[in-house]
Amino acid sequence: MKKTTTIILLLLVYCSMYAQKPRARDIGIPFDGTAGKFNAITDVKGVEVGYSTIISGQGKNIRGKGPVRTGVTAILPRGRNNNPVYANWYTLNGNGEMTGTTWVTESGFLEGPVMITNTNSVGLVRDAVLKWYVKKGWYKEDFWYTYPVVGETYDGFLNDIYGFHVKEANAYGALDSAKSGFVKEGNVGGGTGMMCLGFKGGSGTSSRIIKIKDSAYAVGVFVQSNFGRKNNLTIAGVPVGKELIDTLNNELKAPPSYRQEGDGSIIVVVATDAPLLPHQLKRIAQRVSLGIGNVGGQGTNGSGDIFIAFSTANLSAFQRNSFTKVDELPNDLMNPLFEATIQATEEAIINAMVAAETMEGINGNKSYALPHKLVVDILKKYNRIK
Repeated sequence: MKKTTTIILLLLVYCSMYAQKPRARDIGIPFDGTAGKFNAITDVKGVEVGYSTIISGQGKNIRGKGPVRTGVTAILPRGRNNNPVYANWYTLNGNGEMTGTTWVTESGFLEGPVMITNTNSVGLVRDAVLKWYVKKGWYKEDFWYTYPVVGETYDGFLNDIYGFHVKEANAYGALDSAKSGFVKEGNVGGGTGMMCLGFKGGSGTSSRIIKIKDSAYAVGVFVQSNFGRKNNLTIAGVPVGKELIDTLNNELKAPPSYRQEGDGSIIVVVATDAPLLPHQLKRIAQRVSLGIGNVGGQGTNGSGDIFIAFSTANLSAFQRNSFTKVDELPNDLMNPLFEATIQATEEAIINAMVAAETMEGINGNKSYALPHKLVVDILKKYNRIK
């Protein structure tokens, strides 16, 4: 017991030294599969992630003034390069929004970044992306049209959501700050004010490296996690939520509302460098549901569970006037990709919860961080870790 506590403390010190919050593996939570170098969606070469985080004020909510606990996330499939990628999407439960998906299905392409924010800021962020394209000269043609992809989850328990605090500058900030490599998690970007499975949620990511025949491929997942009941929280196959059901319950007193336990949403972005066509990426997006189910998500009536998957392979796939040739992975070889998607989705959600810190928002509402030590003790009780 003493030895395990020492290891956890050393890991926390290490993470602090490098400005990185502890992740699920750092505190001993076991996962299947082999993660990439960053254990992030950025393990898919070319993918970049950026954030704009807005935190201000405390106490009673004054509409338009705060407190504010929100932000914007940007995921760029090929960084600053305007080169559309094959893509498709899927929804487990549709009480939510992701703009631009009609054209993704019709065309088979994702033509720009995926943005994620709060429910009431989708329109502003969508319009800001178009203006960002103009500012950056994203399109070289005189005439062009496109449909930005923007997803959302609801942060109104902690955030003055009807104060409309997300501005164009925040969308620009997320886009302009996007980079490869290490990805921050928890209370950042669009995930700032989100809650998950009875505790604080937010932004999380994970990856898997798989081998198919003689080729290695990466599958990366990014989540904005804001769903589920504490009772259903499952970590590494252990009913952690049931074990923690009374933890902090007396302090979670929300004001009267129509929000029911379990309401919320999750947006999931899956990236891979495996050569998949749009119909195959639909199959990948569908497997996200299984990863969410592994941690206790049930796609409840009040939840918007919307997922998009894209492939960075086939660099010359998008053409306007020329024929092109593309590579395609046979359907019979896709099982490792399905498994990787499920595994990375599960870990990304738990990473978001492990990184998230207790947050107080409007009217003193609090969402409490997942208690790391108690989780470790429960996993030991069930012999999942020693």
